[in-house]
Amino acid sequence: MKLGKTGYLFVILGVVAAIFADLWVMRSQQTQEQERLSEELSVAAVKLDNFNSDELLSQQAKLEEQLNQTLSQIEATKAEISQATDSISVSGTLFDIAELAGVEVTSISSAQPSVSTWQGIPCLVLPLNITVEGDVSNLITFIGKVDRTLTTAVIRSAAITIPEATDGEESSAETEVQLPSANIQLGIYSYQGE
Repeated sequence: MKLGKTGYLFVILGVVAAIFADLWVMRSQQTQEQERLSEELSVAAVKLDNFNSDELLSQQAKLEEQLNQTLSQIEATKAEISQATDSISVSGTLFDIAELAGVEVTSISSAQPSVSTWQGIPCLVLPLNITVEGDVSNLITFIGKVDRTLTTAVIRSAAITIPEATDGEESSAETEVQLPSANIQLGIYSYQGE
């Protein structure tokens, strides 16, 4: 079958029409996609406009301030507990407190240091047992001053013993007068670094 010039012209026009139809469909789809994306962009822009960036900046500033305060507190706590816990200096401090309180230190003993945490920070703990004698009010004063003075110490227990009164039959020269005493158990914390 032989096509004439007109047949070729129709075939070419058909191919061109098919190409144009495909291009028109593609352009139509592209236009629809562009409109959809434009709508999404408009919605996103409205949401962004409604979003208060000043509020976020304010929250960020508050959180940064809280973080700085927490870091400062951690550093202050580390500095406080990194003081030396040498038992000699602690003993000297205890003797000074005893003198001010009007009691007498009769014994100080220490066990081996152990590792523990203080307010979430790893520390070395030096356990001390202290026995002091004096009037009950002075013993109470001593315990309070120890608690206030040794800032890295924790009083684990404090027991005051008051001796019973003796009969008046025995002479005071033969019997040694026993004073009230206090047995105090401390844990002295020392920061060990990271």
